[in-house]
Amino acid sequence: MASTYSIHSGDVKTLGMADFLVCGASLICALGIGLVFAIKSRKSDDPSEFLVAGRSMGVLPVTLSLVVTFISALTLLGLPAEIYSYNTMFWWVALGMMIAVAGSAHVFNPVLHNLGITSAYEYIEMRFGAAMRLLVSFCWLFQTIFYLGTVLYAPSLALKTFSGLDMWVSILSVGVLVTLYTSVGGMKAVLWTDSFQAVIILVGLLSVVIQGSIVIGGFGRAWEIASEHSRINFQEFSVDPRTRLSFWSVVVGGGITWMAYYSVNQCQIQRVFACPSLRKAQIAMWLNGLGLAVVVSLCCMIGVLLFAFYEGCDPLQLNLIGGTDELVPLFVMDILGHLPGLPGIFLSCIFSGCLSTLSSGINALSGVLLQDFIRPHCALNISSFTATVITKVSAALCGCVCIGLAFVAGNFGNMLQLSYIIMSVFDGPVFGVFVLGMFFPRANKWGALCGYICSLVFMTWISVGAFFNGVTAPVSHLSVHGCNWNATNSTMPTTTTLPPTVATDENTSFSIYQMSFLYYTATGALVNVILGVVVSLITGYREPVSTDPGLITPVVNTLYQCWQKKQDDSPAVKESHSSTEMA
Repeated sequence: MASTYSIHSGDVKTLGMADFLVCGASLICALGIGLVFAIKSRKSDDPSEFLVAGRSMGVLPVTLSLVVTFISALTLLGLPAEIYSYNTMFWWVALGMMIAVAGSAHVFNPVLHNLGITSAYEYIEMRFGAAMRLLVSFCWLFQTIFYLGTVLYAPSLALKTFSGLDMWVSILSVGVLVTLYTSVGGMKAVLWTDSFQAVIILVGLLSVVIQGSIVIGGFGRAWEIASEHSRINFQEFSVDPRTRLSFWSVVVGGGITWMAYYSVNQCQIQRVFACPSLRKAQIAMWLNGLGLAVVVSLCCMIGVLLFAFYEGCDPLQLNLIGGTDELVPLFVMDILGHLPGLPGIFLSCIFSGCLSTLSSGINALSGVLLQDFIRPHCALNISSFTATVITKVSAALCGCVCIGLAFVAGNFGNMLQLSYIIMSVFDGPVFGVFVLGMFFPRANKWGALCGYICSLVFMTWISVGAFFNGVTAPVSHLSVHGCNWNATNSTMPTTTTLPPTVATDENTSFSIYQMSFLYYTATGALVNVILGVVVSLITGYREPVSTDPGLITPVVNTLYQCWQKKQDDSPAVKESHSSTEMA
């Protein structure tokens, strides 16, 4: 058996007919679910039915959809490669996700859900005016379309590694499929297909973990091998923001990043709006947190198995693959390639991660286009039927744009880090606007506008500067002593080289560019809030506070009520009241 592994034979196994049939069956099921709901809702002309499922969905489908919306193929392929190339520090993100869920469910969602809105950015107009809403929603459109293009690229890369098919074939097939069932089926189709795809993802990940453990001699043995080569590390507690992965960057920085995803990102919040009550939405959020921890842990376990399997021969240096994002497909074919149909299950898992994220994103894009652009600025009094048609057409157009962007996504580097940077550069400033609005009643539109623009410029400067100055972190040592160099056209390197990185000296002019990408959202939000508060105090210090309490988070309202009660119970206030009564 060992002689058939790619690092020994020099050959990469490809999918068989049974694998294509399994994968095809899962895609047909996803399309079938979308068509079923399209038929059921064909007589409905209510756009809320298409966008938020009539606000009538149960906890289970919403929970599963929340889990898989941002657990895309980028995560399924990138997170194991992260563990393989660096260490297990990223596993701490599971804790950060639970913190994010708590903040989202009990601090931000109560405000947005109780408003009965469809787009999260309607809140921004209520709080800071129409111009601010237009600016933020436009930036979100740009960010999301670009992100979805990278999401579509990932499984296309996996299919190329598995079968040798040209990437344009898989990009078109997956893109057309998800665009079709999302544009005709609406939110209910998205939620139920996401639920189906969540099961596929779980089965696919478990199949790799179980078979990988069997091949290596147990997961405990894989852990030992990884530990001997410094891959098992949970003890990096450096507070230096330039440390790529530390407890603080992953838990605090990553936690704030995920809190922004689940609190104010339209892709997620639109699923929360599909619940009929806030309590059910909060239950779905907490169950989603548990699901996220399971998926992340399985991906990290695959990363440990991945390193243990290729401990003696790095496939990248052997030129079996072209990048670390192809490691997982190669590993799957090595350990499951002799079992007809099982590689097809994992391929279905990758496609499911892609389809769930794409369908959620496309549905959210159509909702924002209708609620934030078309209705307020183009056709305020359009009928419900016309609005429904517009949402379906805009969903189809957004899908086509994402397909086009997928063809250029391969020109960028590490996809996991790329996706975090894209989301964080924009999510930080947006998250800061919502924090400013919900936590600071005196904040006004001038503070929000100044804070948002400055934060966006600042984070763009940092991310672009890091990209063009080649800032990167050296990977951990990767061995090639066990490779069969006679099986390939590669030449054994004399030393294991590490990628270059910009010097970490504090006096270098580029030191700020070395900030961990996991801090991007937190930094963007912090800059926004600080500038927003300062500008609001300068421009509105003479104006009385007139913010609707319904637009302020319950946390602040509760604290204010406690403070007010304490003030009323103070001796000075009681004496003043007594004097007034006597008078």
